[in-house]
Amino acid sequence: MGRKHDEKSTILYNRLILLLVSFASCGLVYFFVSAVLTKNSSISLSGSSSLALVGEGGGGGCCRGIENLELWGAAVKWGSDFKFNSSEDCCNACKSMCTGNDGPCLCDTWVFCGNREACGSKFGECWLKKQKDSLAPEKQDGGPPGEENYWISGLIFGKGEGIIAMETEFGTLHMKLFPDCAPHSVAYILELLALRHCAGCQFYRAESRGESWDSEGNHIKNAAFGPPYALIQGTLEAQGTTFKKLPAEDCPTIRRGSVAWIGPGPEFFISLANHAEWKHEYTVFGSVLPEDLHVAEKIATLPTASDVWNNINVTVLERPVPLSLGRIKKRHED
Repeated sequence: MGRKHDEKSTILYNRLILLLVSFASCGLVYFFVSAVLTKNSSISLSGSSSLALVGEGGGGGCCRGIENLELWGAAVKWGSDFKFNSSEDCCNACKSMCTGNDGPCLCDTWVFCGNREACGSKFGECWLKKQKDSLAPEKQDGGPPGEENYWISGLIFGKGEGIIAMETEFGTLHMKLFPDCAPHSVAYILELLALRHCAGCQFYRAESRGESWDSEGNHIKNAAFGPPYALIQGTLEAQGTTFKKLPAEDCPTIRRGSVAWIGPGPEFFISLANHAEWKHEYTVFGSVLPEDLHVAEKIATLPTASDVWNNINVTVLERPVPLSLGRIKKRHED
């Protein structure tokens, strides 16, 4: 026997209510996470959210590039004779020329033509190249006005390459960049590096590992996830420059030493601990070399003042620490 029409309506109505409640619950969770991370347009971080990321970033699993960009450089593989079906395959072909033990890669740039209609006979061409200066890659000049650039390009940094200095009065933090995982982010950092100054770049928040994480950044069982939240936070926006929001890129699990954007930037943080509780939220574009993390730890012990950002207790530096970006004077190992 079939149900009466009004019974069906009641069931459908109840199901709709349950669905709306589910959406509302998700919305509340998202709102809480955002509140945990935001102070006005800046974002703070705490360990009580469900934000985290997968894998370490900068690893062999990433193969991202920038569309509508043609990087130049000396060819080590000619694309007219070297073709693939995807940009990932082209990127991996470049990566295969990095053993990981022999220092710099024989290939540090890949350029792929992946638009079948626009590329025509060039479709699938994979050009592998080597830059004179991997921190200032050469770009091909644009074509005639109105003509679209249909290439996609990426960088690969081998062992001892792609490391820049974040200089502060308390010491230098050497950071390995991850262009294969966060190409847009790294392109922005290289633009800042070319300016040879970063007026306005600074650390303004500092929180130690407290009693929640050990010296290796591992969370102590049954301990709280903060406060303090084991990080130093700042901004990478040079005065006099126009900052454009960065797209979300690879979001691995935050590890001790991870350098990541907060939202689309230019606010960023360096993690002093492993934050598995933060999940897939932050674009990681680099990592501080382990031997330099004592500098970040020192900054985390500087005098601070308590503040509340969207109902989250944080500590901000009484005196912000200016930082500048520079090239390293000698090669460092990863």
